[in-house]
Amino acid sequence: MLTYSYTARDPATGKKVKAEVEADNEQAAARLIKQEGLSALDITVKDPSAGRFARFTNRTKTGDKVIFSRQLSTLIDAGLPIIQALRTVADQTKNKPMQLVISKVISDVEGGSTLSVSMSKYPNVFNQVYISMVAAGETSGTLDVSLERLANQQEKDAELVGKVRGAMIYPVIVILVMIGVVSFMLVKVLPQVQVLYDGIKGAELPMITQVLLAASNFLIKFWWLMAVLFVSAVVSIIKWYKTPAGRLFFDRLKMKAPAVGQLFMKLYMARFARTGTTLVGSGVPLIQTLEITARSVDNVHVEEAILQAAEKVKGGKALSVALQGNPNFLDLVPQMLKIGEDSGAIEQMLAKTADYYEKEVDQQIRTVSSIIEPVMMVILGVVALVVIAAVLLPVYNLAGQSGFGG
Repeated sequence: MLTYSYTARDPATGKKVKAEVEADNEQAAARLIKQEGLSALDITVKDPSAGRFARFTNRTKTGDKVIFSRQLSTLIDAGLPIIQALRTVADQTKNKPMQLVISKVISDVEGGSTLSVSMSKYPNVFNQVYISMVAAGETSGTLDVSLERLANQQEKDAELVGKVRGAMIYPVIVILVMIGVVSFMLVKVLPQVQVLYDGIKGAELPMITQVLLAASNFLIKFWWLMAVLFVSAVVSIIKWYKTPAGRLFFDRLKMKAPAVGQLFMKLYMARFARTGTTLVGSGVPLIQTLEITARSVDNVHVEEAILQAAEKVKGGKALSVALQGNPNFLDLVPQMLKIGEDSGAIEQMLAKTADYYEKEVDQQIRTVSSIIEPVMMVILGVVALVVIAAVLLPVYNLAGQSGFGG
């Protein structure tokens, strides 16, 4: 059930009435208003995602779309009409923004639109891959199969991305902890060493302590400047990343960076192959499959390579030949495509390629983790040694001078 705000006129008094009503869709809300003896002027669904922090708290997650796709597939396969199936799924959906979108899709389908056209109005929920597969399923009469394929593809993609993100989180957490500990030592501990030395005539601090004390004094006096510079740098990088030049730079960096470059390349290959498998298996034409897959890979260099290959395929070349030797593709992909083209089993070869690279991503994550962990330990050890030396050397010097004088 959704909440609708409405403005209506009372025929008896001629006055306007503003209120709310709960209903499954806009048509049902209009019927309820009419039953109250009112003439509806305007009916608007209350968007639960309209709050200030809605994009953090009411986001439509991949898991919600997977459940939606799988439930809708099961109900259609059981023989339920599409509108009844959508209403059943909407009633079972816990996520309010997703429920709102489904309600709007139901209204559009009741108005005569196809499911794919209705979903295409909400690109933030249903991407181009989703729309194309639903359209192909509607055309071939296999909508339930297409939805099941979508659910599987979404699950695998989310699992893959989650693993990569998990591998990247560890070093970030270690770096943040290290910055916090070093900042505490500089602000709270080192100044006490200077106070101790200030009371001793002729005592001179070791060079390493003097350097860190200078950093400590700067941090204490100008912490606000450091904060402003840090925030400005983060905002500037984010803004630049959203520009074409920024995307080109960062997407190339991800592909070429030491240790993680191969990880991202294998991720892109797995995503290309898995999305291609899903689309080809649903009957989407090859050229359209390439155009959609290019946008779903999420790397401008790989996207450009796929679009260039699509143009060559339009000119009569085989896809394996179009991708052969492209530096933005790993060699195994065109080789597997060649086998698929020769045997007439492109879908199966793409599926095997996706399985292979998904396993390779797992292995690469373990490799990257095995490299990152000792490197981070060495960095932590060096930083700890420098800070401890800056604190303890002055104390040892004072103890030595005291012993010598005695």
